[in-house]
Amino acid sequence: MKRRDFLKASALASSTLMVPSFLKAYNGQNNGSRGGKNLVVVQLSGGNDGLNTIIPFQNDIYYQSRPSLSISKGEVLKINGEMGFNPALKALQPLYDQGLMSIVNSVGYPNPDRSHFRSMDIWHTASNSDEHWSNGWIGRYLDSQCSGCQLAHHALEVDDGLSLALKGEQGRGFAMSNVNQLKKTTSNRFLQAIGQQHGLADDHHNVGYLYKTLIDTHASADYLYQQSRLHKSKVAYPANAFGRDLKQIAELMTADSDIKIYYVSLTGFDTHVNQKNQQARLLQQYAEGMAAFVKDLQQNRLLDDTLIMTFSEFGRRVRQNASGGTDHGTANNLFLMGGRLQKPGFFNEAPDLSRLDQGDLIYQVDFRDIYASIIDRWLGESSKEILKRKFKGMPIV
Repeated sequence: MKRRDFLKASALASSTLMVPSFLKAYNGQNNGSRGGKNLVVVQLSGGNDGLNTIIPFQNDIYYQSRPSLSISKGEVLKINGEMGFNPALKALQPLYDQGLMSIVNSVGYPNPDRSHFRSMDIWHTASNSDEHWSNGWIGRYLDSQCSGCQLAHHALEVDDGLSLALKGEQGRGFAMSNVNQLKKTTSNRFLQAIGQQHGLADDHHNVGYLYKTLIDTHASADYLYQQSRLHKSKVAYPANAFGRDLKQIAELMTADSDIKIYYVSLTGFDTHVNQKNQQARLLQQYAEGMAAFVKDLQQNRLLDDTLIMTFSEFGRRVRQNASGGTDHGTANNLFLMGGRLQKPGFFNEAPDLSRLDQGDLIYQVDFRDIYASIIDRWLGESSKEILKRKFKGMPIV
């Protein structure tokens, strides 16, 4: 192969992302049996303002700290005598009322970092704030399932790139933003012609790796494409990117896909300026998307075997800034949804606004305790091995 052709093929191969070889084994066949449990992770990127998401409407400090940014008592969708939803989360209230939602307040970790990238890395890897790990907590779960790298369970991220959370030492998840586009890309005649020349792979190690990647990518695309055609949702999802991503996940789940972990993001929560309208728009997208998704799972009898976790890399500072927004903070709320929650409703008390650390909330729940419960009680693996230390866990599922 000429060097120019090799580089061209390499670029095309990389555009289809790193595809794990275990998907190749399925080769378009539906081996699912609607067995086992599903985990869906929703990431609110940018640091969602938790205090304006779940409102402590009886707390005078909240209103004193946010004279123009606070949500008035009359607007709050009251859940109990102390806390309520931002009005943009109206679509979530029926889920809460049905016992399908648990809200964990004051979630964080010791010695918090206020950098988006660093804090997200900590959440993705489950490391301490002074540790730098190169693999993620879901990726290490995939490693634990790896026998000769033929994974029994695997993860799909609906995005153009793979998050650190899904990268393991041996196994890794698969990133795809649109199954039809993936199929179209891998059906490119040039790529297919290159893949058919696999006999030349012995001539050069890099060329051999390229051929293997192309073949695996094509097989994976075929599998996902066939799965996506088996079921079309009848639920009306919001006509935005987040809604389309959730619909794609629901259709793959309902088609008895062998994928058991799904990862999706909603971005734009870095609200330093004019926060109120921007956050309301995003929270409405989130709430309406999740309401449609849960309805879809209910109609297809999948909700009892699905756990949905929503998190953001940090919350915001208690006091509003001079630009009508909030700056990077620390602890935040975290949402769990599903049909088998141990403690629906509020898992713990509202954040203590009278006891702050330099203007920031003090975490009460280590996010890795939540991970530990998910790994031990939902995924059925050893959290001590995957998280590299023992965490106490929580009765969430």
